[in-house]
Amino acid sequence: MGILDYRKHKADCQRKQHERATKISNLPGAYSWPLTPQERTILGKPIQDLVQDVQKNVTNPIDVLRTYGKVTLKAHEKTNCATEVLFPEAEQWVTEECNLKGPLAGIPVSLKDSIQVKGFDISVGFSTHTGKPYAEDGPMVRLLKDAGAVPFVKTNLPTTLLSFESTNDVWGRCKNPHNPDYSPGGSTGGESALLAFGGSRIGIGSDVAGSVRVPAHFSGCYSIRCSTGRWPKVGMNTAMPGQEAIPSVFSPMARTLNDLTYFTRSLIQCKPWNYDYTVHPLEWRQSVEDEYRDKKVLRIGVLRNDGVVDPSPACARALALVADALRAEGHQVFDVSPPSPYEALQLASHLLLSDGGQTFMSFFRTGEWNDLGAAVMVKYMKLPRFVKKLHYWWVKYVRRDEIWAGLIKDWHPKSAYEYWQLAGKREAYKARFYDWWDEQGKGEQAMDVMLVPPNATPAVPHGGMHDAVSSCGYTFLFNLLDYSAGVIPVTHVDPVKDALSPTFNFKKLNGIAQGAYKHYDAVRMAGLPVGVQVVGRRLQEEKVLAIMERCEDALDRHGGRYELLEVD
Repeated sequence: MGILDYRKHKADCQRKQHERATKISNLPGAYSWPLTPQERTILGKPIQDLVQDVQKNVTNPIDVLRTYGKVTLKAHEKTNCATEVLFPEAEQWVTEECNLKGPLAGIPVSLKDSIQVKGFDISVGFSTHTGKPYAEDGPMVRLLKDAGAVPFVKTNLPTTLLSFESTNDVWGRCKNPHNPDYSPGGSTGGESALLAFGGSRIGIGSDVAGSVRVPAHFSGCYSIRCSTGRWPKVGMNTAMPGQEAIPSVFSPMARTLNDLTYFTRSLIQCKPWNYDYTVHPLEWRQSVEDEYRDKKVLRIGVLRNDGVVDPSPACARALALVADALRAEGHQVFDVSPPSPYEALQLASHLLLSDGGQTFMSFFRTGEWNDLGAAVMVKYMKLPRFVKKLHYWWVKYVRRDEIWAGLIKDWHPKSAYEYWQLAGKREAYKARFYDWWDEQGKGEQAMDVMLVPPNATPAVPHGGMHDAVSSCGYTFLFNLLDYSAGVIPVTHVDPVKDALSPTFNFKKLNGIAQGAYKHYDAVRMAGLPVGVQVVGRRLQEEKVLAIMERCEDALDRHGGRYELLEVD
């Protein structure tokens, strides 16, 4: 049975890759022609301008689709970012199904592979899910088409959706558009690679521990992790169906901040609660967006260290650039020390893997490759408990590493009783964090947002999650809290400015930090993007997006805005 299962796995992977290659080779010739001056003009326009051009019949939506299709093919050739190529179907949808009077008229939108599109699989990188195309669009795709948007490509991810890399046997390895030796991020890595390259302006991904924010940070694009209930989630596949302890949320990503804000606002104005029962009937609050776009003095807390892994020099520098730019604008910028982020990392990790990884492992076939980080977590789960107890004692009392010992303690599948106890601690932590935020000030003195590194380091090299899998606290914290959190790219790694200090002592780091810093090398990482996370409270997407804009405007005047990759 094992041999037959393995052969079926290999055959299904080869079939899907052959389907993709054949689809690309059979595209109309227009997709392979060089970009024209008119197409370069299309690429340079924000989406609200493209919408107006389409609605006024100035620009043919097929031309917009083919323009971005051309660049997508270039991006895919360089990064292996695409899974399902929808171009021919999209051309038909433009004329037959997409509402070209809607607020997203004619805008191509790329989708994480896990989103349901009629006529296509949702493999999520597992070969067992291939050859099972869906008969109908999911709610997200129906909503997009009704708004006038055109789904045109699906993008790469890791099988478990629990990695900051995006590799699987079905579609292969996705690469960072800035440096092919590094990951574009995960689990929405195909999206970030495509957006950063310029093959799309708008994409949709999902986030359970940082999966739209870390890719934006690794690849150099924009994203916002919406709170649960603000964005549709029905009609998507996941590697862990039924896991609700730390809910995965689908959220938007974009090439520019202007596009991210316009798209988020437009889709919520289309009343997604009429398409998906999980969405709160909460209108877009334009007054809130306007208030924080115009507020004279913002009060911004800066989390410079989570007490688990110090931000690398590159990430600390990016954080300082934004904080200093805002301070130069006259805003109140101050350091904060919230309730233990380490405690949040412990709780979130044990809750997310409370089934021991059994659910996502059930989808693997014999010989199917697993993400190296996810594989480490599952392998440790399966060790006999007495072995783990001995290891825990050794880490705590011999290595004297309280941080690492505290994370691996009780690393086993949870009983219902244990799960309920963890859920209770989660709610107590969320209440404590809520009270702490209130304590930072009231009324005009309230803390508006926090600035936080999106990760301790820039992008990891391929395979790096084997070591860095536990270093995810800077994003995971806000999944546990269910806060709105966006990422803006700020700078690039500088081989001199971002080098480790000569006094840096790797051996003195805790086990989590050692995993993160094992691959930090400013010379090899030179040119990789570095971002900053802007965090609001639950359901504060309008505020967060407005203040992300204030951050970028401040950078414009004090240090310089991030430079996007130019489209070849």
